Amino acid sequence: MITESDLDVWFSYHAPTEDQKARYVEIRAAAKSLAQCILANTPNSADQSAAIRKVREAVMTANAAIACGE
Repeated sequence: MITESDLDVWFSYHAPTEDQKARYVEIRAAAKSLAQCILANTPNSADQSAAIRKVREAVMTANAAIACGE
Protein backbone atom coordinates (compact mmCIF):
# COMPACT_ATOMS: atom_id res chain seq x y z
CA MET A 1 0.00 0.00 0.00
CA ILE A 2 1.38 3.39 -1.00
CA THR A 3 1.38 5.99 1.75
CA GLU A 4 1.73 9.76 1.90
CA SER A 5 5.16 9.16 3.40
CA ASP A 6 6.12 7.14 0.31
CA LEU A 7 5.05 10.03 -1.92
CA ASP A 8 7.08 12.46 0.18
CA VAL A 9 10.17 10.32 -0.34
CA TRP A 10 9.60 9.63 -4.04
CA PHE A 11 8.80 13.19 -5.04
CA SER A 12 11.47 15.14 -3.22
CA TYR A 13 15.08 15.95 -3.98
CA HIS A 14 17.71 13.79 -2.33
CA ALA A 15 21.16 15.34 -2.35
CA PRO A 16 23.61 12.46 -2.88
CA THR A 17 26.23 11.52 -0.34
CA GLU A 18 29.76 10.81 -1.51
CA ASP A 19 29.07 7.06 -1.22
CA GLN A 20 25.91 7.39 -3.31
CA LYS A 21 27.78 9.40 -5.98
CA ALA A 22 30.28 6.56 -6.35
CA ARG A 23 27.48 4.01 -6.72
CA TYR A 24 25.73 6.14 -9.35
CA VAL A 25 28.97 6.28 -11.34
CA GLU A 26 29.45 2.51 -11.13
CA ILE A 27 25.89 1.79 -12.27
CA ARG A 28 26.15 4.25 -15.19
CA ALA A 29 29.46 2.71 -16.29
CA ALA A 30 28.03 -0.81 -16.27
CA ALA A 31 24.91 0.34 -18.12
CA LYS A 32 26.99 2.16 -20.73
CA SER A 33 28.97 -1.02 -21.32
CA LEU A 34 25.76 -2.98 -21.89
CA ALA A 35 24.38 -0.25 -24.16
CA GLN A 36 27.60 -0.30 -26.20
CA CYS A 37 27.33 -4.09 -26.52
CA ILE A 38 23.72 -3.79 -27.71
CA LEU A 39 24.68 -1.06 -30.20
CA ALA A 40 27.58 -3.11 -31.56
CA ASN A 41 25.68 -6.38 -31.87
CA THR A 42 22.19 -5.48 -33.02
CA PRO A 43 20.88 -3.92 -36.21
CA ASN A 44 19.67 -0.34 -36.19
CA SER A 45 15.98 -0.90 -35.48
CA ALA A 46 13.08 -0.12 -33.20
CA ASP A 47 14.10 -3.11 -31.06
CA GLN A 48 17.62 -1.74 -30.70
CA SER A 49 16.20 1.61 -29.60
CA ALA A 50 13.87 -0.13 -27.15
CA ALA A 51 16.73 -2.17 -25.69
CA ILE A 52 18.85 0.95 -25.11
CA ARG A 53 15.82 2.77 -23.64
CA LYS A 54 15.28 -0.06 -21.18
CA VAL A 55 18.93 0.10 -20.11
CA ARG A 56 18.40 3.82 -19.44
CA GLU A 57 15.22 3.02 -17.50
CA ALA A 58 17.12 0.45 -15.45
CA VAL A 59 19.72 3.08 -14.54
CA MET A 60 17.03 5.53 -13.49
CA THR A 61 15.28 2.90 -11.37
CA ALA A 62 18.56 1.86 -9.76
CA ASN A 63 19.32 5.51 -9.02
CA ALA A 64 15.92 5.86 -7.39
CA ALA A 65 16.64 2.77 -5.29
CA ILE A 66 19.83 4.41 -4.06
CA ALA A 67 18.27 7.83 -3.47
CA CYS A 68 15.03 6.68 -1.86
CA GLY A 69 16.11 3.47 -0.19
CA GLU A 70 18.23 5.02 2.49
